[in-house]
Amino acid sequence: MRSEEDARRAIGLYADTVRRICFMHLKKQEDVEDAFQEIFLKYILNEKIFESHAHEKAWLIRVTVNVCRDMLKSPFRKRVCSIEDMTVEPFYIQEEEGELLSCIAQLQSKYRNVLYLFYYEGYSAVEIANIMHKKENTIYTWLNRARKALKEKLGGDPIG
Repeated sequence: MRSEEDARRAIGLYADTVRRICFMHLKKQEDVEDAFQEIFLKYILNEKIFESHAHEKAWLIRVTVNVCRDMLKSPFRKRVCSIEDMTVEPFYIQEEEGELLSCIAQLQSKYRNVLYLFYYEGYSAVEIANIMHKKENTIYTWLNRARKALKEKLGGDPIG
């Protein structure tokens, strides 16, 4: 089990990333907070020694995606509220990002994940491939398809 100091450090470093990923999947603030608690509980209980901060962050991203998927499959999840139905934006989503994140949230989960990791977290396609346990070329394909779909949703001409 990790120390309280380790937990506080990890939350300080990765809370924003974890919340954003959760929000992209779950779309409801209450679900995001539930997932956030579960993710960091798993972190605290996990005794794995990480090679670096990048390895630790990649592990948390992988756990975040898995927890969100598990929550979405849960039989207790009766109804999904779309991002458009939200009246208050979470504090960690800037006003100017609202429309863009709304469009990203409508994409398939594989496209949401690669866009987020590539543009918001700054991971390369090779690093994303390692995190998601996919081939590098698959990530490039998903990025291209995601960009095309996003451009269409935002009202641009589709990329030829």
